[in-house]
Amino acid sequence: MLRLDLGCTLPSEGLPRNVAAPVIEMLYPPGKPSRIPIIAVTGTNGKTTTTRLMAHIVKNVGHKVGFTTSDGIYIQNHMMEKGDTTGPYSAEYVLKDPTVEFAVLETARGGILRSGLGFSKCDIGIITNIQEDHLGLSDIHNLEDLSRVKSVVVDSVKPEGWAVLNAEDENCVKIGNSLRCNVAYFSLNEDCPVIEEHCKEGGVAAIYENGFITIKKGDWKIRIERATLIPLTMNGKALFNIANVLAATLAAYLQGFKTEGIRLSLSTFLPSAAQTPGRLNIFEFSKFKFMIDFAHNPSSYRGIETFLASVDAKRKIGIISGVGDRRDEDIIECAKIAARMFDHIIIRQEKHLRGRTEKEIIDLILKGINKENKQVTHEVISLEIDAIKHAISIAEEGTFITALSDVVDNAIETVQSYLDAEIAADKK
Repeated sequence: MLRLDLGCTLPSEGLPRNVAAPVIEMLYPPGKPSRIPIIAVTGTNGKTTTTRLMAHIVKNVGHKVGFTTSDGIYIQNHMMEKGDTTGPYSAEYVLKDPTVEFAVLETARGGILRSGLGFSKCDIGIITNIQEDHLGLSDIHNLEDLSRVKSVVVDSVKPEGWAVLNAEDENCVKIGNSLRCNVAYFSLNEDCPVIEEHCKEGGVAAIYENGFITIKKGDWKIRIERATLIPLTMNGKALFNIANVLAATLAAYLQGFKTEGIRLSLSTFLPSAAQTPGRLNIFEFSKFKFMIDFAHNPSSYRGIETFLASVDAKRKIGIISGVGDRRDEDIIECAKIAARMFDHIIIRQEKHLRGRTEKEIIDLILKGINKENKQVTHEVISLEIDAIKHAISIAEEGTFITALSDVVDNAIETVQSYLDAEIAADKK
């Protein structure tokens, strides 16, 4: 008969032995951390891309990574659950998985307001930017209110950890001034005053200088990779993705990853439907190109506008919609930007009405289009699938179609099916 007493097993005969100790030491080796590293990513735009890139880096340097995004929960790139999984439940899902060695968690406004973070402390917190979106919802009326919500992520960083902030975003800088952890900044502009002052005091930053993604520490510079060699930057034309690369690169460097591993990861992360669904996914047909992006607020529309300005096309067609729970001025502003960057606009609005009628949203879009002093044609096709099919049917040689879609999966599947059909026909 065995009797357990103070961790020792005392047999009725024979030598007493501590059976429990070796088992506990095997499960929890002395000196091994009891928590896995956590990198949390928040912001208005660029969260998902930065999260996916960060997870790709972590995996490439040899860790088993679990990550959450607005399109699903992943363990080592295997989707475990599909949907918008940027809240605390999704974070807990990853953190409870015994195979995960490193967590990268996209952390959105909605989840924070409903239930918090899903973790108590993180090692690195990233804020990509704080722009006007979701204002007027859940008592968030201005950027100051939104900043307070986003700051919850970096407030959770351990004292010895790091907050990675956008030096060109005044709201991020304000947050950085009040934090109790280490702070590092990133910027597309090497001469950004915040970066200059920060590095003068010996701080760490990531900058875009002379075409390179560069880590700056005090007066020292470590060039990681030329931007044109990083697929995500679209040959250096997608400035908003260069900013996302800077944020992820800086976080990886601060986590202690070697520059060689970071460089290899940046060169193998592709802006595709597989690795970044709905983020600058370009499908190349024989006579035209079709791009799908999740842009849905004025700031992200401006990013697309800057990118399309570098695209050489005979005609640019845009498929756009509004989101019903956004402010009138946000829907109108998006439409104004669309009128600037497209020659022809197809308006579709079968989803995301959120308290408005389809007609109300379309009227706001038309108001925005008409505010721009530019000759741009438009038409209304309510269903997204029909709008995509129509855009393809009217595409001429040299056309560039852009679908700014809030229903990414349907759009990708539809366009991919057309491309597959073209490829199959060419093989015959």
